[in-house]
Order: sequence, then structure tokens, then C-alpha cells
Amino acid sequence: MRFQIDKKRIIQCFLAVLGMGFFLSFLILCNLGTDPYTFMNLSVANRIGLTFGTWQLIINIVMLGIVFYYKRSLIGFGTIFNMVLVGYYADFFDWLWGKWIPAKAFSAPVSLWCIFLAALIGFILSVAIYINVDMGVSPYDGLPVIITEKVAKKFPKVPPMIIRIAWDGAAILVGILAGGIPIIGIILMALFLGPAITLVRKLMYPEKKR
Repeated sequence: MRFQIDKKRIIQCFLAVLGMGFFLSFLILCNLGTDPYTFMNLSVANRIGLTFGTWQLIINIVMLGIVFYYKRSLIGFGTIFNMVLVGYYADFFDWLWGKWIPAKAFSAPVSLWCIFLAALIGFILSVAIYINVDMGVSPYDGLPVIITEKVAKKFPKVPPMIIRIAWDGAAILVGILAGGIPIIGIILMALFLGPAITLVRKLMYPEKKR
């Protein structure tokens, strides 16, 4: 497991996870779409009556067990931070904004879209920093890595991107079956997350070649 002690990167990772939960709370309140995993977990949590953070922790623990069994090298401090904190941070800030921010801010078109776009940019950059810190992947992101390796042994010509798209598609499908409606945020996340990861890598971690 990747529990190397690098205080600078641990702090960066922790702040990135805090940013993910902070901006995710706005995306949830705007109700204009999130990333596929959040969409799935929000839909299931609403269906079964659990808070988003609690359900996300439960499913993360299940996925972590699989990742630990097949490829524990993917696990690090960032894995634990992500699986435990993001959902509860989002729940906490959601509660906080409910007390501090007027509800009309999330219904009036101009303020709604301003908040959504700002939160989307912040969330994508937070995810990009989290990934580039390279202190372990989230359980959700670890499973497609494992699946890709297993598939490559029998079908080496299958592009890893196809497996990732199928994985995210399955998450969206589960969310739809649980009663969620996928909208624009998922599309924007898919379009801009990759370029944001590359940009952050060049600006913050120029030593990385991958």
C-alpha cells in the first residue's frame, strides 16, 4: 500500500479532498448534474433514505475491499481521505449553505448558473490536484484499473478508455434505475476533467512525465 510519508503531498491531498466536498455541495444544491459516481450515490441515498455521505462511505468500503484484495498498491492516504471525507464534507456544507444562503440563489437562473459554473471549475480542479498528488486512488477509480488489467490479459486490443467509459456508464445506469436524472453536469465533467488533470500536472508537478 502507498502510505509513504510526504507531509507536503499529504496536506495537498487533504486540501484537495476538502475542496472536492466543498464544491460538490454547491453542485448538489444547483441540481444541474455531477460526476457519474456522485450521481449514482445521490440517487441511491435518496431512494433508501440515507445521507449522501453515509451511503458513499458504505459503498466505498465495499469497493475498497475488492481493491485491497486485487491491487493494494493503489491504496494510499488519498484513498482513505477520499472514501471517508468527501461525502461527509458535502453533507456538512450542504447543511451550512441551507442556513447561510437564500434558497432563491439556487433557483434564480443567473445566480444558479454562476454558482454552478464556479463550483464545477472548483470541483474539477480539486479532483485534478487530488489525482496528481498521486497518493492513492479512490475505490471507485481503482476498480476500473483492476478490470482493465484483467481484460487486457484476454483482450489486449480493448482500449482502457472504453472500460472507463463503460464503468462510468454503469454508474449512471444505476443512478437512473434508482430514480436519478442525468443532466448537463455529467457531460461537462467528462469533457473537462481530463484537460484539467493535464493542466494541473504541468503547473504544479512539472517533474511528472506520465
